[in-house]
Amino acid sequence: MTDRIGEEKVEDIEIRLLLEAIYARYHYDFRSYAMASIKRRLKQARQHFEYPTFSALQEGLLHDPDMMPRLLAYLTVQVSEMFRDPTYFKALRESVVPHLRTYPSLKVWVAGCSSGEELYSLAILFREEGLEERTLFYATDINQDALKAAEAGIYSLDRIQGFTQNHRMSGGRSSLSDYYTAAYGRASFDKSLRRNVVFSDHSLVTDAVFGEMHLISCRNVLIYFDRTLQDQALKLFRDSLVRKGFLGLGSKESLRFSAYSEAFTDFVREEKIFQRRPV
Repeated sequence: MTDRIGEEKVEDIEIRLLLEAIYARYHYDFRSYAMASIKRRLKQARQHFEYPTFSALQEGLLHDPDMMPRLLAYLTVQVSEMFRDPTYFKALRESVVPHLRTYPSLKVWVAGCSSGEELYSLAILFREEGLEERTLFYATDINQDALKAAEAGIYSLDRIQGFTQNHRMSGGRSSLSDYYTAAYGRASFDKSLRRNVVFSDHSLVTDAVFGEMHLISCRNVLIYFDRTLQDQALKLFRDSLVRKGFLGLGSKESLRFSAYSEAFTDFVREEKIFQRRPV
């Protein structure tokens, strides 16, 4: 038992050194991510790359730059689906869109867009609500491979049934099949959905405000951050939103204990949609 505890302490030291090395060498900062989550992901990566220890994995990363993009696939969140949590999108449609209609132009930021499912969900929703033409979407992630997948907009056909059901439950005004072409076991979403989209590498940890947004949707990302990093991201969102702009978080995320909770009011409490307080 004592030996096992000692091994875990050594692993924790190795992981902290590895995260410092990643930051120093590649400028990706995972040092304030929740330890349990990052440790689980790094164990999977270590096994995949067939390194006996985290120290060996660190050495490999420092001397082989080609490894870093592959490691990002383990360290960043890549699990999503279109119209995930349909009631969230229904609340956007019914409660947020009427406010957005009052603006002549709109900016929407999908922070941590992964492979693009949430981006396309919002693009379709805005098209159905007649807001697409006046909206510029920003889709950001730290993972370049994820951004490339998002820009391609191609998904396995066996996922489409779930996407379609979610779209219908979100209050969709058309058939999801109107937006994609199916062939060879894949669904390719219409290029027109990307015409008002800027895909960009952006880190919630190290990068700054880059525009005044009317809606920021950052769902199921903050749960992987520790409290300090959550507050840092929420400050970034506050500073990136226009007066009375909207912030959407994931179903397991909250502002309740944040240092920036007073910057927002509950807008649709049960769907974790918040509105920035007027200054």
